[in-house]
Amino acid sequence: MPQISSLFVTRLYRAALSEQAPKIDQAELEASCFTIAEDDEAGQAWSEENGYPGYTSYASLSDLPWRFPIFAELVKCLDAHVAAFAEDLEFDLDGRALVLEDIWINILPEGGMHASHIHPHSVISGTTYVAMPEGASALKLEDPRSERMMAAPPRRKDAREELRTFVYQKPSVGDVLLWESWLRHEVPMNMAEDERVSVSFNYRWE
Repeated sequence: MPQISSLFVTRLYRAALSEQAPKIDQAELEASCFTIAEDDEAGQAWSEENGYPGYTSYASLSDLPWRFPIFAELVKCLDAHVAAFAEDLEFDLDGRALVLEDIWINILPEGGMHASHIHPHSVISGTTYVAMPEGASALKLEDPRSERMMAAPPRRKDAREELRTFVYQKPSVGDVLLWESWLRHEVPMNMAEDERVSVSFNYRWE
């Protein structure tokens, strides 16, 4: 009998924020995101100038945990989730730590999307979901080997998840997803009438 193994596995971490302390008040987090977006004129201008639909604080606010207590609490919670994921990945951190590099708000209106990208210079990236109305787009993850497949035939539509070229993850409010920062991902068009709100972040090895 042939022996077939799965090699070079890509791991995806998914959990409820509430599985790690401290407990995050989702209503307060959502209200804070909208308040920040309304007051952040620099972020609004950057989003408009760079063709980002809706709003992101990515290029305007680098100190959310310092400015807003709910984000300081969120980072404590994310630190615990990232530590758990790093343990699963069996990283040898050599006495150093994975620490937050940046954290930002994303608000996508109906029709908004975020094109395929990676997060260079980071180790672990992720998103926690603040508002996911009915019809809000899932996270789309791409097989990192895609560019090397060249003449390979397409996968069957019913292929096992680990063999698919693209995998879609539909998170719920209060979920956190983590992946290694080299994994290409995108947010397809938001088909919901209401805004899709999330908070994304990167961790570096320090």
